[in-house]
Amino acid sequence: MGEAPLFDRLALIGAGLIGGSLARRAREAGNLAREVVVTSKSPETLRRVRELGFADRVEEDPAEAVKGADLVILCVPVGAFAGVMARIAPHLKPGAILSDVGSTKGSVIRDLGPLVPPGVHLIPAHPMAGTEYSGPDSGFSTLFEGRYCILTPLPGTDAAALEKLREFWRRCGSMVESLDPVTHDKVVAIVSHLPHLIAFTICGTADDLSEETRESVLKFAASGFRDFTRIAASDVAMWRDVFLNNREAVLEMLARFTEDAQAFGRAIRWGEEEFIVDRIQRGRKIRRGLLERKQA
Repeated sequence: MGEAPLFDRLALIGAGLIGGSLARRAREAGNLAREVVVTSKSPETLRRVRELGFADRVEEDPAEAVKGADLVILCVPVGAFAGVMARIAPHLKPGAILSDVGSTKGSVIRDLGPLVPPGVHLIPAHPMAGTEYSGPDSGFSTLFEGRYCILTPLPGTDAAALEKLREFWRRCGSMVESLDPVTHDKVVAIVSHLPHLIAFTICGTADDLSEETRESVLKFAASGFRDFTRIAASDVAMWRDVFLNNREAVLEMLARFTEDAQAFGRAIRWGEEEFIVDRIQRGRKIRRGLLERKQA
């Protein structure tokens, strides 16, 4: 006999890659929630969710979606959190866990914390999984398998609620870790946000070339450039909000990267072979570390 569901009702605010994948996982696993409720501000998204059938119930009104839910997860761009929270806060039931999947955590606490009703447990979360695709068709139930999910619980967080959310993500296939929000935002700034910034910039630079050169870039693109274009194809609204809501950490890591890039440039200019070899070897070392941890 399988495990009993952790929650009676799971409400997902948003049905893109992450929300759609969570809904699919819950429906397939059977041990996450007895009922999955999905809501979205887009009528087209709601229509498609109904067609795909990965939710038990689809609600147009987020306030209706969260009523009676034991676990509510915000799966929308972090810039929308404050508006969504203002709408759902009066309808969250005491004892419910309120979480999210955003890749910034300081802004989540800032926007959600003041509006959390008494008895509701706010536990921010960030599954470190994704693709360049978005929308309700992009999700799949195995998205989180073998990937980290970082929780950033606040001081005084209810221990039982925290363990229940940990178990939720473990049943999704994730390896669960905890960080404080400031450390989280700095870590993701270097491992996720800065690489996206670089990818968007490189593609913008290529697009600004003369038409003849630009066509040659597209025609002869090597694997390195193709990898950048995959990253740069990511969801516009999500990444706009990430950069604006993790501003300080992103700018700090960008400044450090800029200094290192300039040092590399000087080494190339002055033929400093030892410096160049060291940087290449360090890159290979990082790659080996990811492979050993099965994160590549």
